Amino acid sequence: MTEPVSGGLAAAVWDMLTSALEAYQDSPTAAEWLGYHMKRFSEPLRIAVTGPAGTGKSTVVNAVVGERVAPIEASGRQVLTWYSEADEPQATVYGQDDSEQEVPVRHRGGRIGIDLGRWQHHEISRVAVQWPADRLRYATLIDTPADEAVSDEADAVIHLVRNVDDAGLAPLYAAMDSPVARSAPIGTLLVLSRADEIGAGRVDALSSARLIARRYDRNARLGGLCQQVIAVAGLVGYAGRTLTGSEYRQLRELAAIDRYTLDELLLSTDRFLRAETVPAGPDAEPGRTGTLPVGPEKRRALLDRFGLFGVRLATALIRGGCDTAEKLSAELVRRSGLADLCDAIDRDLTGRAEALKARSALLAVERLLATQPRAQARGLAADLERVLASAHDFRELRMVTAVRTGRTPFPPDLAAEALRLLGGEGTGIAQRLAVDRPATEARLRAAAIESLARWQDHATNPILGRDQRRVAAAVVRSCEGMIARLTQAPD
Repeated sequence: MTEPVSGGLAAAVWDMLTSALEAYQDSPTAAEWLGYHMKRFSEPLRIAVTGPAGTGKSTVVNAVVGERVAPIEASGRQVLTWYSEADEPQATVYGQDDSEQEVPVRHRGGRIGIDLGRWQHHEISRVAVQWPADRLRYATLIDTPADEAVSDEADAVIHLVRNVDDAGLAPLYAAMDSPVARSAPIGTLLVLSRADEIGAGRVDALSSARLIARRYDRNARLGGLCQQVIAVAGLVGYAGRTLTGSEYRQLRELAAIDRYTLDELLLSTDRFLRAETVPAGPDAEPGRTGTLPVGPEKRRALLDRFGLFGVRLATALIRGGCDTAEKLSAELVRRSGLADLCDAIDRDLTGRAEALKARSALLAVERLLATQPRAQARGLAADLERVLASAHDFRELRMVTAVRTGRTPFPPDLAAEALRLLGGEGTGIAQRLAVDRPATEARLRAAAIESLARWQDHATNPILGRDQRRVAAAVVRSCEGMIARLTQAPD
């Protein structure tokens, strides 16, 4: 095991884990637990995808990965599945009895197939799938069966709900039930799933869902539970990301049908599948009909891939100017909310991986102190409180959420600058300071000093409210940290 090289919070937590290992060296179970969490520092971030049944967790996993890898089922029931990056597909089943077995993996018809053989659902602890996908290089996705609690194994969470109510949010409330969890905000993205069903499936349904998500973003009740609320139509996003040339041609043929006629055809799944001919438009001769250009089997395949709303949206976009498969793919991904979700994963989760993994380690120490108290470990409790109180990384996470959602309002120009300096658009020093190449040390230091002076004024400005001054003080601390890092940087 190698000590984190970045210093700051990660180094402080590493030192605490080392001290805990010394205090519990006579306990093999505790030593194994602590060693496990030290090892996690060098591994990709673990992101659990959770939510009630019917929210489309596996569809979102597929959309993020870009291939149909989920769900994995045994005995007709979904099993807990971890997806990580590898050069070649591989799958391993871990049993409840601590046994493990590598099982065959097939890639057929655009989807993964795993032969679980003799394994029954109740015998399986989890299935680990290694898959060649760029998105998995920096994060392991954990596809969680419906209504399971947020796993202790996860560093961050993408939680799906159909409605933002106490029942849907219960797992997030439960995950906050400890002093460390309440002090150090978990990296959580709350997803309003199946957003295309809002507004009775109208073509503008996703715009309506996005507005609803923004209203929830400003809800103070959600402030401690999540960093952002994002509306996502997972099926549309996945279909857009994996759109084929033949599918585009079929959709283009449908879009060429008279608009009035196509709208009638797409009123229901039954109409779309059963129709053999189509009535002519309102300006044609009465009683005139034509043959549908896309056969019933291909229409059924389009419905399976896009859903009825997705077909409506895709044909409308083609009529509106998406004249290539690439343009249609990009627009479907953007409108579905998948692009927003992937940006948030990169910015708020994998971009904060070190802080989120440190949080997991702090939770591990907290649990160990609660379950195995001992005299040699008394100093660890004080160290834990000290790290939580001084960890600027966690403060930044809270302030970024407050500013981005508008819970702490600022004028647009100040809000944009605060977000950037707090790492809300990327945690690199050049990104925070908006210094383009060449980002020399001298340019970065000058930009940081200028930003520090400006935000020191904001932090003491009596015109600003208390919450605004708290954000400004956090920005000041971020600027000071950048200046300190640049000063310590080797020539």
